Amino acid sequence: MLKVAPSKEQRLNVQFRVEPGCLGPNGDQHIENFCEYAEEKFETLDSEVVAWKIVPRLDKSLPEVEYRVMGKKLLESQVDKYLEVCGVTLEELETHLHDKLVEVIIEYMN
Repeated sequence: MLKVAPSKEQRLNVQFRVEPGCLGPNGDQHIENFCEYAEEKFETLDSEVVAWKIVPRLDKSLPEVEYRVMGKKLLESQVDKYLEVCGVTLEELETHLHDKLVEVIIEYMN
């Protein structure tokens, strides 16, 4: 349960990069459409705290997940503190992310 709900402008922006391989051997042909589809499905996930951006991970030198608030990139320790104020842990948030991603991949592939 949320302790504090941030304003829309102060929500945690989570950019998650999805690797094409998670969609199978031809994932590179589907990744753009999948990311658009997934972003719609993520709109309501922890939406009181998070704004999600789902993009292809085409450059493996970039991290899988990036966190920002009001355009400022946050370190994991800063994300922990931010979420603590909201009454959510980073572990809970990442669990929701991965569980939802699996659900959306299965839904998309069917």
